[in-house]
Amino acid sequence: MNIYGNSISRLIEELNRLPGVGAKSAARIAFYIMQMDDERVKSLTDAIILAKTTIKHCEICQAITDISPCNICSNSKRDISTIMVVEDSRDMAAYEKTKEYKGLYHVLNGAISPMAGISPENLKIKELLARINGEVNEIILATNPNVEGEATAMYINKLLKDIVNVTRIAYGVPIGGDLEYVDHVTLARALEGRREIL
Repeated sequence: MNIYGNSISRLIEELNRLPGVGAKSAARIAFYIMQMDDERVKSLTDAIILAKTTIKHCEICQAITDISPCNICSNSKRDISTIMVVEDSRDMAAYEKTKEYKGLYHVLNGAISPMAGISPENLKIKELLARINGEVNEIILATNPNVEGEATAMYINKLLKDIVNVTRIAYGVPIGGDLEYVDHVTLARALEGRREIL
């Protein structure tokens, strides 16, 4: 039975499709939006549309950005000798919050997952290989510590181990977890405890 009417029910349904938003949260957000003044609702919808229409991948690191190169790649104070490889831009943001890492990033935009039909060719691995030059001394593999992340790290290590020093973040990060949800202290400790992959 449609209790709220078609328009509110549709809004609740769309919000419920967002990751981490259950039915009760979706209803709570929908009713909050209904109580907002028109200007705030327009500002919210404009922000969503602007983000959706201006977003692109950085031409260097492949991170999601609205300018290319992104702010990190264009920052002359970053250490160009180290590249941290992460699965997505949220993982990069998580490491930036630690304020511990001063190098560059490379965003794969996924992880190898045969079950999901994601092969190495679907990731930004060849773009990573193109970035390896005489100035890069270390590649830090900071993929998620789950089956897909480990498979991706092993694959990249095999490609690069004879070219550049390859390290893996330490396991202070919980196995099976996602980096975006790990607190900044744990991420910092995992970065400090990285080790060479044998």
